[in-house]
Amino acid sequence: MDADKVVIKKYANRRLYDTSSSRYINLEDIAALVRNGKELQVVDANSGDDITRVTLTQIIVEDAKDQPTGLPLELLRQLIVASDRVSQEFIMWYLKSAFDTYQKVQNSLQTRLTEMHSAALSPLQMMKNFIQSTAPEKNGESSQELEELRKRLSQLEARQGKTEPEKKRRRTKS
Repeated sequence: MDADKVVIKKYANRRLYDTSSSRYINLEDIAALVRNGKELQVVDANSGDDITRVTLTQIIVEDAKDQPTGLPLELLRQLIVASDRVSQEFIMWYLKSAFDTYQKVQNSLQTRLTEMHSAALSPLQMMKNFIQSTAPEKNGESSQELEELRKRLSQLEARQGKTEPEKKRRRTKS
């Protein structure tokens, strides 16, 4: 058994006991553990049977009661219809693949939004970095154009530096 795995015992009175923290917990606590990436196992305290799958399914069902969104009805019907093992395994594989793809898209989108946010906060710095990272080409015209862009950027930075104190002065006079 993994040292990092949290073992939860479920007693006949439906109470759940977290053996790693020596305390009673509820389904919301188990959901939080899963969301935080903890690996866990729920066992029946009397028989020792692994009931993790049933407990996680119960958490999904409880969440569905509170929120109108959830698994689509047609998918739920298909899960019930899929009575043989092969169909169940295929559907579970498909759902896992779909959720993994969704997670990758979400992570990619979050990364792009973070990049856009930082670019929006400092457009002059982004332009300066771009110009500095661009190596002058052998063509004299391109080097001249790059030099003109550098001068213009310096002028804009100087102008920005001058306007900020003027604004402060204007505010103090008012």
